[in-house]
Amino acid sequence: MTRRHSAADSVADAIVAEVGRNIVLGLPLGLGKAPHIANALYARAAADPSIKLTIFTALTLEKPRPHSDLERRFLMPVVERLFGDWPELLHVQALRHGTLAANVEVNEFFFLAGRWLGVPLAQQSYISANYSQAMGYLLDRGVNVVAQLVARQGDAYSLSCNPDLTLDLLRERREGRADFLLVGQVNDALPFMPGDAVVDEAAFAHVLESPQTQFGLFAPPREPIGPKAYAIGLHAARLVADGGTLQVGIGAEGDAAIQALLLRHKQNAVFQQAVGRLTGNAPPLVREEDAPFVEGLYGVSEMFVDGFLDLFDAGILKREVDGALLHAAFFLGPQAFYDRLRTMPTALLDKFRMTSVRTTNELPPGARAARVKARFINNAMMATLLGAVVSDGLEDGRVVSGVGGQHNFVTQAFALPDARSIITLKSTREAKPGKTASNIRWRYGHVTIPRHERDIVVTEYGIADLRGRTDAEVVAAMLSVADSRFQDELLREAKDAGKIARTYQIPAAHRDNTPLRLERALAPLELPPFPFGTEFTQVEQRLLVALEKLEGAAPSALLHLALKGLSGTSDGEALSRMRLERPKGVGQRLSALLLKGALGDNRVTGRAGT
Repeated sequence: MTRRHSAADSVADAIVAEVGRNIVLGLPLGLGKAPHIANALYARAAADPSIKLTIFTALTLEKPRPHSDLERRFLMPVVERLFGDWPELLHVQALRHGTLAANVEVNEFFFLAGRWLGVPLAQQSYISANYSQAMGYLLDRGVNVVAQLVARQGDAYSLSCNPDLTLDLLRERREGRADFLLVGQVNDALPFMPGDAVVDEAAFAHVLESPQTQFGLFAPPREPIGPKAYAIGLHAARLVADGGTLQVGIGAEGDAAIQALLLRHKQNAVFQQAVGRLTGNAPPLVREEDAPFVEGLYGVSEMFVDGFLDLFDAGILKREVDGALLHAAFFLGPQAFYDRLRTMPTALLDKFRMTSVRTTNELPPGARAARVKARFINNAMMATLLGAVVSDGLEDGRVVSGVGGQHNFVTQAFALPDARSIITLKSTREAKPGKTASNIRWRYGHVTIPRHERDIVVTEYGIADLRGRTDAEVVAAMLSVADSRFQDELLREAKDAGKIARTYQIPAAHRDNTPLRLERALAPLELPPFPFGTEFTQVEQRLLVALEKLEGAAPSALLHLALKGLSGTSDGEALSRMRLERPKGVGQRLSALLLKGALGDNRVTGRAGT
């Protein structure tokens, strides 16, 4: 019988009484963690060394943390506005500050990107896993408690944002292969997702519900889409076949691909113009899909990104499979996304099916026939000239994020007829202030997707079709989408290794792969940085552009901006928002000058943004 509680400490007491002092706690990936229950259990373990607490989880969310004074001035009001009452997890704060109780272990199989690079204990406790394998590892570790945030309607509960692993765990429990307590924390802001996500009250041993434990959902703001991401999205959109299946990952590149699909369907002339300006005289490397959609698309994606709703609104996401337009395993998004799901009519909401990650990331019976012409679009950090992809870690062994479902979808792309894996990748990054590095490397000491599973790689400079090609053909294709500042050195390394003919020359059509050409190609189109709306005010949007110019700028560029700040017109609203309208001291005065200069700088920089 389910016990109801109004205090998290009461739930923690009951858990210790029922499972004993060795607690293996499963917390869902991302949004679905029950924070008050997790905090009560951590506090109990921290105060009682006889309790052994192991936490198995992924994608632990944290409020953004500033790394400079300017970032702090910009972020703090945004954090307060968007994340004000969202409860921080005690074990996360302790782990970050090096004060984690000795009797507590935290294992994650996917990190919030880049957040744990400098925390040795987190790196040491990381478990490398495909998303679809995580449940098995959790069972191997003897999970005896799962604490999940849930939505409630009457006596029915919805796993809402995270049926991903919990549905399969419940099946294992029903079939006698697992024994754990499912404890729920009700959150009134969480959308009640129907279908597979609905579970009976009897599935829960304990439920926490109280006005004191309600809070606003973690709602990360949408990222701005810069020229690089737009170019990547436009190229990727040409690979999506009408009547097919779509999976899209999180991030600016995924958002850009969705926006490009909307342009292709709703403003085809603009789409064709944009593609033409990007590709110039370069011959097509793959079969292009440039026409508006007639049959439409069906979505199957581990993550329900909010852009799927935009595709639905535009009449693109309309191909149904078993009555569903989309099957997904978890969601996380901006506040407007949660609001829309929460207020959507039930009959329509039922078209967006939340289900287990094994359903989305693997090929259950019947899936092969439904997932026709599938396109799996996921982002990477780096790739090699021979087609290996680096998405999750560094060559020194440190983990940036995790494999997640990327390898699952690459595997599907090879298992399904007419399916393709599309890896999106910015060709360069700012390695340090004023120094640009290539993300296309001859070799790298870590690989997420090995070269024998190479398929399609898309950068801002075009499409490299690698599947079934010889190594020499792959090298040539990857060189064609590399930044021209690095092409000669990359070509030399490939020739020295004997992987491409000594006489090979990069075609002239691919020798002007530069940020300056990219910016000039896209500037007349006036593509919006926030095509799906934003939580940032107009002033904050201007500040984002200015802060990006300052981030990673070389000393010479900073000097230019400071001098411009001395003579330029002041943006009083922006300076006031940053509390720099009346700067005090040398540091604040310099920050104000740089910011003023960046706000007034309208040059085509050649950096091409993000």
